[in-house]
Amino acid sequence: MGAADRLQSTRAAIRRAALDCGRAPDSVRLVCVTKTFPAEAVVPLLDAGHRIFGENRVQEAAAKWPALREKYPDVELHLIGPLQSNKTQEAVGLFDVIQSVDREKIAKALSEEMARTGKRPRLFAQVNTGAEPQKAGVLPEAADAFLAACRDAYGLQIDGLMCVPPVDQQAAPHFALLADIAARNGIGELSMGMSSDFELAIQLGATYVRIGSAIMGEREYPA
Repeated sequence: MGAADRLQSTRAAIRRAALDCGRAPDSVRLVCVTKTFPAEAVVPLLDAGHRIFGENRVQEAAAKWPALREKYPDVELHLIGPLQSNKTQEAVGLFDVIQSVDREKIAKALSEEMARTGKRPRLFAQVNTGAEPQKAGVLPEAADAFLAACRDAYGLQIDGLMCVPPVDQQAAPHFALLADIAARNGIGELSMGMSSDFELAIQLGATYVRIGSAIMGEREYPA
């Protein structure tokens, strides 16, 4: 089974999961995560009509996507990995959605770059729901203040929240926590759920699910 076939199977699973919990299937959007895969591996998915893709690294996306977008200009590209402040200019120019806004230094840099260029990627704040020291994201107890600072100090509109639960814990409490933070801050979009737990994320309110290996196959990371 190729990637395009796995894409169709994944779309069907998302549809079933949404219907099973009384949601409209089109209320959940699929971000196909193509990090580490070359452009030629993405083309079958583009030819199959998929248009929402996620990348973890600005540099990799910059090498891969401009040429693809010449042929497929309606692609929506999401940055789902950590953003370094020195990559802000490139990220604003390249991505349609930045899901990893996680500290005031990044909020300030984004605000300045967006004002300078007039480009307005949609922004999600990343919440480190498991308080993992090695993982990016604002801590849950600091999320409300951070979201207020994004809005009031930097003039940023935060459209969504994103999280990556700890791999050794049940995901449901993390998804529920993210949904609670979003609800009390009037935020409508939730990016949560990956290949192993997207059905659960949909039950708990995900509007974007980020799925890589279930579509692309297993990644081979450099040694």
